[in-house]
Amino acid sequence: MSGASAVPATLIRRTVKTLGCGTTILFGQTEMHGVISQTRLTDSPEDQAETVGQPLPGLEVKVADPVTGEALPVGEQGEICCLGYRNMIEYYQMPDATRETIDSGNWLHMGDLGCMDERGFIKITGRLKDMIIRGGINIYPREIEELLQTHPAVAEVAVVGVPDQKWGEQLAAVIRLNPVDERPSAGELRAFCRAQMSAHKTPAYWSFVQAMPVTPTGKVQKFVLRDRLSAGALPPIESA
Repeated sequence: MSGASAVPATLIRRTVKTLGCGTTILFGQTEMHGVISQTRLTDSPEDQAETVGQPLPGLEVKVADPVTGEALPVGEQGEICCLGYRNMIEYYQMPDATRETIDSGNWLHMGDLGCMDERGFIKITGRLKDMIIRGGINIYPREIEELLQTHPAVAEVAVVGVPDQKWGEQLAAVIRLNPVDERPSAGELRAFCRAQMSAHKTPAYWSFVQAMPVTPTGKVQKFVLRDRLSAGALPPIESA
């Protein structure tokens, strides 16, 4: 079982191939008293690797427009919202934060971006707070991270936004490499991205680290990476 943080599809496939075991992915958050969706052992390998399963019983789940809160059509990306007996009542002595999280219809806004197919399977595409605005275009890092994770030299990657005078924000990829005979250059990784995605989604800056800053549960602390990049505290960024 895996949860608490995004699980790269490549890791799920490698786990199944290496260990020959079944896997199940859990998705939820504390404000929902735990899990809201889960893959089944009987789900297809594609659904196990690419989705976080279907909503659990006793919950309503919708993918909503982040601005209006209205439910979006099947397949469109929006914010995942929940309604049910498990919703928290409030943040303790934090009324403003409560109003930002629970709307007038009692829907709890999770802050996670995703889409839902016609079967109810949910795919997570990013976090609202991780969104990077480059030249007025909203970019969500998870798509880029998932792609870079398929490169054989990449063990772990986090894509964050750094201040840029021309674009407002520019994309920076922070990478922990696998032990390899030859370290790929920033130019090689950039070419790898450009072969499979558009130019505006391809990181302009690259930084290589020995370890990522993480929480006690193993989540990468992207705000720490952003601060370190902005302050020049990470190893020199290579511009591609």
